[in-house]
Amino acid sequence: MYEFLDYQVRDVMSKPVTVEPDTTLAEVERTLEATGFNGLPIVSDRGELLGWVTSLDLLQAFRFTPDSILPHYDDIMSQPVSGVMSREPETIAPRMPLTRLLERMVTSRNKSFPVVDPGEGLVGVVSRDDVMRALRKAHAGYKPA
Repeated sequence: MYEFLDYQVRDVMSKPVTVEPDTTLAEVERTLEATGFNGLPIVSDRGELLGWVTSLDLLQAFRFTPDSILPHYDDIMSQPVSGVMSREPETIAPRMPLTRLLERMVTSRNKSFPVVDPGEGLVGVVSRDDVMRALRKAHAGYKPA
């Protein structure tokens, strides 16, 4: 199990699947469903990280308000993701030890984070599933590749 101490975020992160700010919520939902991810980075046409959207953000778009007692599904799902995304997402560095990431996930209760390298920009996404997979590998005696 000590092998887990050697793991860094870059050893377990996934290649990012991104969407642009004008992507509809319907397309975001389809992408989340197809990838199995909980969150997606929102990027500019130059690949700059502009925000982060999660399945919870999609649900929040349907919140009942005094102005909208019964939100219309099609109207909401045709809206751009820019209206519900987090504009200043918490990011993780690729060289962060997984022990620190695990602690951050538990403390923040976030299921996933965008991974940003200061010199390269968005380089990945890391999730709870990635951390659990690394824990299982470390338990079996595997060190990071």
